[in-house]
Amino acid sequence: MSDEDIKNPTKGPAAAGQCRCEAEHEGSPARIAPATTSFVYAIGQIDFQFPDLGVEKELAQTMRHTDTALMTDRVALCEVLSQPENRYLTRQLRYVLSVQGLDTYVLVPRDPADFALLVEAVRPSHQADAIDVVIGVRSEAPPSRYGGLQLPIVIVDQVYSASVSYLVQAIERPESMDAEQFDKSAGDLLYTVMNVSGNVGASDEHRALNHLMVRYPAIYRKTFERFMDDYSLMSIDVRRSNLGGTRRIMDVVFTYASRTTDEVERFFVPVDTSFEFPFRTAGLKVFYDHD
Repeated sequence: MSDEDIKNPTKGPAAAGQCRCEAEHEGSPARIAPATTSFVYAIGQIDFQFPDLGVEKELAQTMRHTDTALMTDRVALCEVLSQPENRYLTRQLRYVLSVQGLDTYVLVPRDPADFALLVEAVRPSHQADAIDVVIGVRSEAPPSRYGGLQLPIVIVDQVYSASVSYLVQAIERPESMDAEQFDKSAGDLLYTVMNVSGNVGASDEHRALNHLMVRYPAIYRKTFERFMDDYSLMSIDVRRSNLGGTRRIMDVVFTYASRTTDEVERFFVPVDTSFEFPFRTAGLKVFYDHD
């Protein structure tokens, strides 16, 4: 796995840092977003619900004709949905992304063939460290009623699933770094970002931050290096770059403070969020605050 990217995967105490972030769809998803377009780059967990009693009864009837001996109800249900002849049922279910344990978006794939991605993201058993990354566009359609709540709809263009431990272990680690300590440091950083208040992946600031968490391993290595030098991650700030012009470039700033002195170090990564798929415009660099 390259240093430039954490590839699309398959299926302790939190770090001290906190994040302070300042303040149906046509055409190519790679275009610059007009003011009315809301892109989403969210990290959470995907699950499904029955939209009505008829779909629930239809699935139960289908299960009677499937060998589900010795399977739990959840495993049996996932087994039925994975079978090609039952694809019509996968299109009837309602898929929801929860963020920090709260139902946040109703998910609708842009391409009907991608219902399979949503089905694959639904796990046969509960996994506390499971995560799903959803990239798409918030629909202009009225919110969907789900469980008595009005949830916004996201038209999904990309979904990939993993676990926190998988993502951490996929990061290329220099041999000089202790594996156990590195994995703990990386896991703490990811959990910190995932639990940032209000981070539902809808603002440019949060989209930039979420993108780095799953696509740029250098920030994990830097955090571990500072940890080994007795520094703590004090904060993660995201601010609009002065150099972006008409493009929406966000500087994601990581601040580390020495535990033994008053010394503070800052590093940043610029991320272009003008498009549905954010990307870095440069690597990790020392940050000089000119405010």
